[in-house]
Amino acid sequence: MAVPDTKPESDAHAHRNDERLVRRATVVGVGLIGGSIGMALRARGWHVSGVDQDEKRLGSALAIGAIDCEGWDSDAEITFAATPVGYLAEAVTEALAASPDGLVTDVGSVKASLVESVADDRFVGGHPMAGSEQEGVEGADPEMFVDTTWVLTPTADTSGDVLARVRAVVSSFGAEIVTLPPDRHDAIVAIVSHVPHLTAAALMGIAAARSEEHLAVLRLAAGGFRDMTRVAAGHPGIWPDICTENATAIDDVLADLVAALSAVRSEVVAGDRKGLLRRLETARAARVSLPTGAPRPSDLTEVRVPIPDRQGELAAITLLATELDVNIYDLEIAHSAEGDRGVVLLIVETAMAERLTGGLMAKGYRPSSAPLAP
Repeated sequence: MAVPDTKPESDAHAHRNDERLVRRATVVGVGLIGGSIGMALRARGWHVSGVDQDEKRLGSALAIGAIDCEGWDSDAEITFAATPVGYLAEAVTEALAASPDGLVTDVGSVKASLVESVADDRFVGGHPMAGSEQEGVEGADPEMFVDTTWVLTPTADTSGDVLARVRAVVSSFGAEIVTLPPDRHDAIVAIVSHVPHLTAAALMGIAAARSEEHLAVLRLAAGGFRDMTRVAAGHPGIWPDICTENATAIDDVLADLVAALSAVRSEVVAGDRKGLLRRLETARAARVSLPTGAPRPSDLTEVRVPIPDRQGELAAITLLATELDVNIYDLEIAHSAEGDRGVVLLIVETAMAERLTGGLMAKGYRPSSAPLAP
């Protein structure tokens, strides 16, 4: 009697096991940012599904390798909502329903209204501070988030495990994670993103209008002008929703900008050399102090923080670190076998470790620290 060939069945079984080991994600909105996230995930071995109302865009995402397939994935470990700001609440809600056990985050530049409207502990608001003058998925780049800042906006109800898992995925893209309350995020991005974009657009508009009178205006636009107005080349369609959702914070910053420009105007008209010089020196000092790069391992310290194993503890610690201007380069949660205690392991710059431990002690924590490398 012939012995049956069992190899195909064994291969099929192994293939099914391999599929279960592959991490799975969904990206909703496969444009520039969503496509870049898909590429970054796939470069790290993830299986990525794409969802988009535009079938042509989905086809382009498949063609360039931003996603593996189309449609919702009920087994997705994490879903990134990368739609325009006005559609994010709907996209996040649908993502939570489509993947009952998966986590959901987003990439919108306005957070308070979204976080308030989505009451689910599997959702953590997010915002990568990255982009490109290119438009659409054709401009997607798997390296877009390397050495950029990615903001996460947990609340007091956010589980430490959920925050840590979202943080781990995002940091794998090469991004530096900053944790902020949603409303504070909105106030800060009004300063560093929203108003600069509107200012660049206004300045570009002035230059374009003056070019009708002076044909050489745009031809003489050199490095400084091009650098300052670069963001005005971004897609204009996303900005009306952003300005609507973050109107209060943007209005506050615009009021400060108008006042500052009025003061500069007065100094120029009055020939106030000392005032102008003082203003320019202050600006230069602030500009050259912008942070750059990560320190070497020999300059890092591990801070261990015993915590009650309950919701909100990790969010509180990471928010405190942001308040103290201490960057967390890596993070891990070690759970106690007893189940009601745990330890948060934080990797920070050695020069900032004392500041962080002091702040934690002032909040009632009992941290300890040790150099990461001898």
